[in-house]
This record gives sequence, C-alpha cells and structure tokens, in this order.
Amino acid sequence: VIIAVAGMDGILPTVVSNFVSSPVIAVPTSIGYGTGLHGLVALATMLNSCSPGIVVVNIDNGFGAGVAAHLINSKK
Repeated sequence: VIIAVAGMDGILPTVVSNFVSSPVIAVPTSIGYGTGLHGLVALATMLNSCSPGIVVVNIDNGFGAGVAAHLINSKK
C-alpha cells in the first residue's frame, strides 16, 4: 500500500497509481501554494480520478490513511 500526500498537486496519487500495482491511499492536505481553498481543490481532484485502486480520505486525515493501510495489509 502506498500513501500519497499532496496539497495543490492533487493529481499525484493518480500518477503514482499508474506506475504501481498496489493500492494507493490519497491524502489531500490543506497546505499548498496558490488558491487551494484549504484542501478542497486537492480533494476534488483526487475524488474525480478515474484510475482504479485509489482510496481517498478526508483533508489532513493521515491517521485515517494509516488505518486504511493497516486494514488493507491485514487482509493478506
């Protein structure tokens, strides 16, 4: 499982998922340059991804991403 944390570069988890076969957990952050609207732009970009294998958690929810990664890994 890969956890991709991105601010204004909300496309990062989609790009990463194209190069790996494992699930990608996307974490949008409220910190970034320009008009990020406190993470809403990154969140919307990640939610609108058409790439399979991406799980998106809420803005700044690194703990939730860690729990999701644990749950995915414990199923193996």
